Amino acid sequence: MRPIALKFVRSWAQLGPRFLPFADAATPDLPLSRLLRLSLFQVSVGMALVLLVGTLNRVMIVELHVPASLVAIMISLPVLYAPFRALVGYRSDNHRSEFGWRRVPFIWMGTIVQFGGLAIMPFALLVLGLKGNAGNWPSWVGPAGAGLAFLLVGAGLHTTQTAGLALATDLAPVESQPKVVGLMYVMLLFGSIISAFVFGAALADFSPGRLIQVIQASAVVTMVLNPIALWKQEPMNMVRRNLRAEPATFAESWSTYLDSSGARRRLVAIGLGTMAFGMQDVLLEPYGGQVLGMTVSATTTLTASLALGGLTGFMLASRILSNGVDPFKMALIGAGVGIPAFALVIIAAWIPSTLVFVFGVLLIGFGGGLFSHGTLTATMNSAPRDQTGLALGAWGAVQATASGLAVALGGILNDTLGGLAVRGYFGDELESPSFGYIFVYGVEIIMLALTVVLMAALVGKVALRPVGSIES
Repeated sequence: MRPIALKFVRSWAQLGPRFLPFADAATPDLPLSRLLRLSLFQVSVGMALVLLVGTLNRVMIVELHVPASLVAIMISLPVLYAPFRALVGYRSDNHRSEFGWRRVPFIWMGTIVQFGGLAIMPFALLVLGLKGNAGNWPSWVGPAGAGLAFLLVGAGLHTTQTAGLALATDLAPVESQPKVVGLMYVMLLFGSIISAFVFGAALADFSPGRLIQVIQASAVVTMVLNPIALWKQEPMNMVRRNLRAEPATFAESWSTYLDSSGARRRLVAIGLGTMAFGMQDVLLEPYGGQVLGMTVSATTTLTASLALGGLTGFMLASRILSNGVDPFKMALIGAGVGIPAFALVIIAAWIPSTLVFVFGVLLIGFGGGLFSHGTLTATMNSAPRDQTGLALGAWGAVQATASGLAVALGGILNDTLGGLAVRGYFGDELESPSFGYIFVYGVEIIMLALTVVLMAALVGKVALRPVGSIES
């Protein structure tokens, strides 16, 4: 039996690099098992994002009867911390600890803050649902507690993700970084999808006690996954611990980074492209139901289509970029794919055709995956020496802030223009609720066209760092 078992194990190990996505990102110094363990922090981040944006959005409005405007404010609070990701990255670049660690203390502190926010969140939400009518609670206690919980979770996940991606960049050789990026974001997507199914099943029979159990279980999962991800990942650098030279200030480091080749244009292009892909996030399912008459169960396939397209885009981008293709060219292609994708979504309302709509959504996810992977890889490759954390923090800050603004802008434009169209302000031919949606999709097409122009000017301007410049 032993030779048979040994043969089976060897065969299974050989299958991994051939069929497991991003298995070829592993190197002798960074084996696949270590990479997968490191990526667990992305699973906890994906879980928290689904909880904040998806599950609690519905629970607060439907079960707890919280006004939609207040819910929107709560969900947007984590975005307020996004601009500080650049500062977190800078601090992790220059942090000194007695163990010589740079990234681990920030990932750990982010985990603690995220855990704290999740721990108090269910009780704050239940008080928020009471609206001061029971238990003699002052009316401000619920909003204040819920707002604090959302802020803590947002601060924790942004800190954890910024330092975690910087650590992955430190550990991976330059030639493997595109595949490592792909693996990290596939795990984020994996955590989001699994969490969405688990939360949906657990809260099918809603009760206050069940809400407490689900959210606090998420806090416990965060405290389990992140320490496992960190275990023996960052080496202890005693040389760094003994350094006494004062690092440059954040203002000086930020100025140096912005003065590097194409940094300002790169950040503008990232922000513009992210907004272009993000304005549709809250509109696709309502569009399918209101304009195309899709059922609730049918609209749930849209999320799967978007996720499948994004996963395919990440996998393809990782494979192509690992062969030395310019990441800005990949981002340009992604933005270019988004233009016909949104055009198909618009055309689907004129035909009308659900099939065309779903295919357009699939292409939106695919283009967004190419764009995100290309811009992140370009950011990693063009980061100045010892500023990996700052560069990744700047990328994350711009992307998260742009995503938040895009969701808000998309909703406002759709509600405002759609309402005016229904009232006949744009004439009888446009007297339809679809006008607001189509206008937003048209704006996204224009923004993607501008992104293509910006990216075209950046193609060929990424200077890959030599392997020796990656510092552990």
